[in-house]
Order: sequence, then C-alpha cells, then structure tokens
Amino acid sequence: MCGIAGILLPHRQKRVSRDSIVQMCNSMSHRGPDDEGVYLNGPLGIGHRRLSIIDLAGGHQPMSNEDGSIWISFNGEIYNYQELQHRLRPNHWFSTQSDTETIIHLYEDKGEAVAHDLNGMFAFALWDSKQEKLMLARDRLGIKPLYYSICPDGTLVFASEIKAILSTGRIQATIDYPALAEHFTFHNNFAERTIFKDIHLLEPGTMLICQDGKVRKHTYWDIQYVTGEVKSEKYYIETLRELFEAAVRRQLVSEVPVGGYLSGGMDSGSIAAVAAREIRPFHTFTCGFDTAGVSASEQHFDERVEAELLARTLDTQHHERHIYPGDMTGILPHIVQHLEDFRVGISYQIYSISELISQYATVVLSGVGGDELFAGYPWRYEAIMDLPVGKDFDQTYYKLWVRLMDDREKQHFFSSQVNSALSGFSSYDLFREVISTDKSDHPLHRALYFDAKTFLHGLFVVEDKLSMAHSIETRVPFLDNDLVDFVLNIPPELKLKNGQIKYVLKEAMRGLLPEETLWRKKQGFTPPDQTWYRGETILYISDLLLGDRAIDRGYFNVPYIRKILDDHVSGRGNNRFLIWSLMCFEWWNRIFIDNEPLPERSSVVEFASSDPLSLSA
Repeated sequence: MCGIAGILLPHRQKRVSRDSIVQMCNSMSHRGPDDEGVYLNGPLGIGHRRLSIIDLAGGHQPMSNEDGSIWISFNGEIYNYQELQHRLRPNHWFSTQSDTETIIHLYEDKGEAVAHDLNGMFAFALWDSKQEKLMLARDRLGIKPLYYSICPDGTLVFASEIKAILSTGRIQATIDYPALAEHFTFHNNFAERTIFKDIHLLEPGTMLICQDGKVRKHTYWDIQYVTGEVKSEKYYIETLRELFEAAVRRQLVSEVPVGGYLSGGMDSGSIAAVAAREIRPFHTFTCGFDTAGVSASEQHFDERVEAELLARTLDTQHHERHIYPGDMTGILPHIVQHLEDFRVGISYQIYSISELISQYATVVLSGVGGDELFAGYPWRYEAIMDLPVGKDFDQTYYKLWVRLMDDREKQHFFSSQVNSALSGFSSYDLFREVISTDKSDHPLHRALYFDAKTFLHGLFVVEDKLSMAHSIETRVPFLDNDLVDFVLNIPPELKLKNGQIKYVLKEAMRGLLPEETLWRKKQGFTPPDQTWYRGETILYISDLLLGDRAIDRGYFNVPYIRKILDDHVSGRGNNRFLIWSLMCFEWWNRIFIDNEPLPERSSVVEFASSDPLSLSA
C-alpha cells in the first residue's frame, strides 16, 4: 500500500520540477511513511510514497526495468505475483522479490493487456519511454483509488489522493454542483465524478493512456454474469469454499503483521477463521458503540458481545475500540480531510478502528464485498425480484437507491443560486448511466451489478482513505479474481433462496463458523447516531450547520436545513445520513475551500448554550 503521484506536461521541451513532485508526495506521507522516490524525464515526473509490505529491502519506487526504459509507481498488492514471476523468469531478469517488478516485466510481454493477468488490488502509473506513453490503471473493482485532472493547458496531474493534485496549484478546489446534487441524492457519487470540479476518479477496470498528445481510456474488465450450464448445488458450495480459503491464504502473504476485522458476522468471521489457522496469534479488531439511551432498533448496532464470543471460538487475540457520542466532534474534521471525496456511509468508526489496528498490525483483512457478491441486502431485493429487467425494474430500483432526497426535494433543499446551476440535472439519468451497461437478464444480478459498481466502489474509497490515514493496508479476500469469477457463474437462485440471503455462502461456510454466526440477522457496521444526533451532539451540529459561516456560503435554503434538524430532534424523521453529509460538506468547505488548518484532535469542542429543540428560532 502506497501513494503515487505525477505530472505529465503537454510540451516535450518543458520540464517537471522535482519540488512539485516531492510536494505532491509529502501531502500524502501517511500513505507511505517508509520511503519516498521521484523519477523525472523531461515533461514527466512520477513520485512515490511507500508503505513497505513485501520485499522490505528491495521494493524502492518508482522502479524501472534493466535498461531504464520503463518506469512504474504502483500502489497495492498483486497476490499472484510469485506465479507470474515463475512464468516470466525464463525471459526476464528479476533484481527484486517485489510484485512491482513483476508488473514491469509483464508489461514488456503483454503491453496494454498487462492488467488482465493481475490478481490483486492496484493503481499504477507506468511510463514507457520508448513509446513516450503513460498508462494509468486501476484494479477490476476499484479497491485502490487513482484520481486525475486534465488542466486547461493540457497538463495531466494524477495521484492516489486529491490533496496531492491540489498541492500543485494547477487545479483549484471548486465545487462540482451536479456531483454535489448527486451526492445528496444517492449518498454517493457514481462513475468518475467527485465533488471537486475537474478532478476525476479513474473508474474501476479502466486504463487511461496518454500518448502523442492524446488521452484515451478503455475498460479492460467489467462485471459480467455468466448464464450457462447449471451444475449441482453441492458443486457450487464445495468449490466456493475451496476458492474462498485459497483467496484468504493468498492474501496473508506479507513481511509485516497481518490482522483482521471481526464484527461477529459471517463475512469477517469466515476470513478470520481461515487466517487464524495460518497465523498464530491472529489479531482481530472490533469497534463498539455507546448504546446508553439509544432506541430499541439501534441497540444491536454494538456487536462487541458477538465479536468477543466468536474471537474466543476462533482463538484470536482480540482488541476493541469503544466510541462515544462526543468522539465525533474531535475526529470529524480529520475524517473529512482524509476522505476528501466523501462517499457512502457514516465513517468515524472506520477511522477510529484503523487507529487501534495501527498499534498491532500493518495489514488488515476486511469482509467488504461479501454482501455485494452474494446478495446481502434483503430490503432492496424484495421489491424487484418479480420484475422483468427493463424500465419498470430500473425505475423501482432507482427509488430504492435515493438514500437522501429526490430531485423534487432538492429544489427546496438547495438555494436558488445552486438550483440555477443545476438546470437540467436528473439523478435518474445518472442512475441509468450506470445500470444501462449491465448485460444480465435476471433482476437479482442486475441489482447486484449496480450495487457493486456504485455502493461497493464507494465503500472501497472510504475504506482505503481512512485506513491509510493510519498507514494501514486493507485487503479484501472476497474480491480475489478467482473467487469473483466463480461467483459470477453461480445461479442467482443460490444467492437468494427461499428468502434466505447469501444462501450459497452460508452453506459453504458450514463447519468453519458456529451455526448461530452463519444464520445471524444481518447487521451493518454503523453507529447509533439516530439517537446520538438527538443528544448532546445536536448542539455541535446546529452550530456547524446553522452558524454564520455555513449560512453565508449560500448553498442551501436555511429554513429547510432547520426543518431537517427539527424533524430529526423531534423524532418526526430519521435524517442521520443527511445530517452526516451536511456536516462533512461544511468541513469540506472549511478545509479545501477556506484552507482552514485542522483543529487538534485533543481540542475540546465548545457547545453552544442554546436549546437544541428550538432550532427554528
């Protein structure tokens, strides 16, 4: 896990300065505290910050081939690099044991088709000096981020994080209003859009290639469900178990300590069960929440009891972090500064648990991806399972994904100035832009396609940024290439069977986990902030969202913001996701637009002395 950065100028006679690349790298030193490197070649500059995981002594980057004609800056892990090295050794000389060098020699053999053979998570920039060609690439499902911007003069700037792009001074932080409206519809941004105007997130499974003054993109991989000969249920269950265990073992390769999340549920539990047989002791980590006084529906959000029981069963060395309502105020600005491109979910629990993990491990295994592969969200499938793929399906599933507000509500939510900038905006068109690329003919697979392309991708962005804030590499065994390819062949009837979500996965994990873990009701990893936002933190929230600074920005209809808070505090509505996004957006403005220094983590936040129930005054 590392940070990559670079600049490609449009004119060959110009030179990229070393200082500009070093500055980009320094802005994301948390991604690579172990080493730094810079490669300059006329109009090209590539930088690297390294978090050493494999080949600690020999993995310095940017790295080149023997004659220095090919250079790469690579972020991620290639889990099949040893197999690839074995295949490549007869015709190539290896000077390191790193997966990075494997990509270079694979490119020498396969050119732009290099990514097809890589089983792993990655983002890389590769420069071929003989062809004067720069390639940017991301892994198949977008586990590792890579942002880019093409400046008005044709300069290409790219990096693992947006703050590195901004550090060049070539792009100023300004708001992309359609992306803002998209976020306040779906609690996410799709495709390449970010809230920063003219800064894009390269899409998963995509390469961006710059050569001869031209920029082109092509998709080298996309999710494609296979409809062919259906085999026995026993075959799918047994093969799935075999591939899953192989994926976990493959992702344990590391020269630094490896641990794992453990929520008490099946996905993280299955990974921990396999890992704990291979690594002794295996450290597991859980984040719990203060549930004193929370609503009955939120009591089960704290999974520490279940996680502790499972940790004892698996004989792991278990660690916990406990979050209280007031903790949010101290860490929220730091979360936004690291997220930059805030996407799905409420995420201070991820930031907090990563801080704990950093005391014991450098690599952590996550169960992310299990729900999106195996149909883990029952409340979204009930309404679409009987619908044929087509217009009715799309319109119904679109409504299920409007997580914050629809376009009509946003007319009241945004100010007249913002609404004017959004003339012609249609969130349904953005939804269709994604789902129309699906080729499946089954409603469940169409739903899972959309979930993976949007929600899962958003989870990866959040997971990467907040774990890397503490120099932690997160690995996701469920997204192993071999495992994913097999799951795309499993009939939908085995993913959701007789109303039982993730049926085939549960059957495959029998004997690996206790029965009560396999059949536990699904629980998301989220704090009980429906209640928390009605308690002491509402004073902080109202000061943040209704203070002079926020109001003077002119983005929102202020009476409508008051109504959102009033409705939440009174219990007339549950606006926790909307409140979270509003808080993130205000801090985003302070950090990236106002350039306000981050407050110290130890700072005590002063609450206003106003009555939280009189926000409409």
